[in-house]
Amino acid sequence: MQLISFARGAPSLDIIDVDGLKAAAVRAFEADPAGITAYGTSVGYLPLRSWIAAKHGVEADQVIVTNGSMQADALLFEHLVKPGDAVVVEKPTYDRTLLNLRNLGATVHPVTVQADGLDVEELRALLESGVRPKLAHIIPNFQNPAGVTLSAEKRTALVALAQEYGFTIFEDDPYADIRWRGEKLPSMLSQDTTGVVVHASSFTKTIAPGLRVGYLVGPKETIAGIAKHATTVYISPSMVAEAITHQFCVSGDIDRSIATVSATLGERARLLAEGLRKHIPDATFVEPDGGYFLWVELPEDIDTTELEKVAAKDFGVAVVKGSDFLLEGGRHSVRLAFSAVLTDQVDEGVQRLAAAIEAVRKAG
Repeated sequence: MQLISFARGAPSLDIIDVDGLKAAAVRAFEADPAGITAYGTSVGYLPLRSWIAAKHGVEADQVIVTNGSMQADALLFEHLVKPGDAVVVEKPTYDRTLLNLRNLGATVHPVTVQADGLDVEELRALLESGVRPKLAHIIPNFQNPAGVTLSAEKRTALVALAQEYGFTIFEDDPYADIRWRGEKLPSMLSQDTTGVVVHASSFTKTIAPGLRVGYLVGPKETIAGIAKHATTVYISPSMVAEAITHQFCVSGDIDRSIATVSATLGERARLLAEGLRKHIPDATFVEPDGGYFLWVELPEDIDTTELEKVAAKDFGVAVVKGSDFLLEGGRHSVRLAFSAVLTDQVDEGVQRLAAAIEAVRKAG
C-alpha cells in the first residue's frame, strides 16, 4: 500500500515549473556568470535583493536574502533574543519556532489562535500583566499549522500594541501569495511607521523548496546587524540559487507559478474539507483560504499520538499530531498538509484516516 502523506508541507512535483527553472538557470549564467560563480556578500544576490525591495516598497538596504526562510528566522532570533527574554508565539505555532526559541533559552508565552488569527485581547492582557516580550512571532496568512488568517483589524491592533509596548513583530509570511479565496490583506510591514515589524518570506512555496531562498525585510539597523553576523556564519548565501530565482521572477514566470500552485492547492483543500465532512463528520476545522495546512480537532476519545502511529503503520496515511505544535495540549488535534497529496489521492487519504480513527477508538 502506497503511503499517502498529509505530514509534510512541501509541494508535489507536478506543480513545480521545472522547465521555467531550467530556462531561468540558463539566463542567469548567461547574464552574470562572474557574479553568480563567485563569493557574494552576506546580504545576498543584489539584483534579487532589489527586486524584493521593490515588491515590498522598501529600500534595498532593508532586505537580506538568506538560505531559506528558516535561516532568516534563525538569524533574526539570534540577533534579538537572549536567554530569559520573553517571546510571544501563537498557540499552536510552527514546531521549529518552538525548538529554536527553546534552544536560545527564551521564555515562551503562547497566545491562543482563533478563527481570525491571534487573540489580540489575550495578548493585551498578557502585556498589561507586566510581561514585556522582546519579540512576537506571528504567521499572518494561512497559519502553520492552523491554516487561519489574521484579520485586517487584528493586524492594525498588533502593530499598535508593538509600538505601545516596545516589542518587535516578526511577521513570518511564506504563504501569503498562495491564496485562492478572499481578498489579499495588507501586511503589518506595510502599516509599520516606527520600525517595529520585521517581515520574512521565501520562494519555497511559490517556486520550489530546493532553491532554498528566503529573506527578511526590516529596519536598516536590524538588517545591517543580521548581515554582519551572517558574514561570520556563511560568507554569503548561494548566488547561483538566488540568481536563478531572480531570473524566474523578472521574467514573470513567478506569476504563472503562483497561479498554478494556488489553483491546484485550492482544489486539494476543497476536496480535503469535503472528505472530512463526509468521512469524519465529528471533526471540526476552519477551512483555509490559502496556504498548505488544515488543523483538525477530533473528539476527546481520540489520542492523536496513538493515531499518528496507527494511521501510518496500519492504514498507510501520515499525519502530524497536534502536540508537536504546542508547549502543552493538542492531544486530540492533527495537522493535515494537503500541498503534496495529489488531487486524486485526497479523498482516499481521508478515508484511510477515518478508518484509523475508528481503529484507535475501538482499541481505546
